[in-house]
Amino acid sequence: MISAELLRQARIESVAQSLREDIGDGDITAQLIPAEKLATARVITREDARLAGSAWVEEVFHQVDPSVTLQWQFHDGDDVPANAVIFRMQGPARSLLTAERAALNWLQTLSGVATACAHYARRVSHTNVRLLDTRKTLPGLRLAQKYAVTCGDCDNHRLGLWDAFLIKENHIAACGSIANAVAEAHRIAPGKPVEVETESLAELDQALEAGADIIMLDEFSLADMAEAVKRNAGKARLEASGGINARTLVPVAETGVDYISIGALTKDVRAIDLSMRLE
Repeated sequence: MISAELLRQARIESVAQSLREDIGDGDITAQLIPAEKLATARVITREDARLAGSAWVEEVFHQVDPSVTLQWQFHDGDDVPANAVIFRMQGPARSLLTAERAALNWLQTLSGVATACAHYARRVSHTNVRLLDTRKTLPGLRLAQKYAVTCGDCDNHRLGLWDAFLIKENHIAACGSIANAVAEAHRIAPGKPVEVETESLAELDQALEAGADIIMLDEFSLADMAEAVKRNAGKARLEASGGINARTLVPVAETGVDYISIGALTKDVRAIDLSMRLE
């Protein structure tokens, strides 16, 4: 779970960086417009979308010119139909145009994540499975993308390497066994979730015996996933992972696993088509 303060600090820093790379030492084109000229503008979506990123847009305009005011017609988590006005803004024309690209970049990217997540979530809504993101995020956008995932009715896996254990093949090899790795994890950080990646039913049995909280079924066949659910009998939470896509998603969900992790939720981002027009 992302704390509000952690998210706020990340937003301030990442927005500042996005403005530095876009504006540099000044927007020379905006200087064509008289400084005293006021304007209103609207932002529309050219396609259906699940909205995410309004706070990043607000932060962009705040950092460029706090006098700009925004009026939102939709809120994060809302489904927005094509050609709808998402928000309107008022303020100095120079400020509106200087902030335009950075604001739309944030909104189109995070809404793209949320829209993809909402599509996946709808497909498995008849099951009890929860869809998880991964650490396969765009560099520098980890918390922003994970926030957008939640706007699309999916859930966050761990935020990084500090908040939960994920014991993979190389960790197991270095520790000598699944049992050794799990025992060491419990010693190092009691109370933190311990997940073990397994590649066979035999490794699943070892992880269960070791007392793992979550067991990842890495590229299991559907038959083996169903068998894993049966063997587990509710003792741990089971997470299916590895190459799961739109075609295989539903059959995997129907095996009865608790979670499905999908890297594509954040790494394969297709931005939503947005447009800003001065009125």
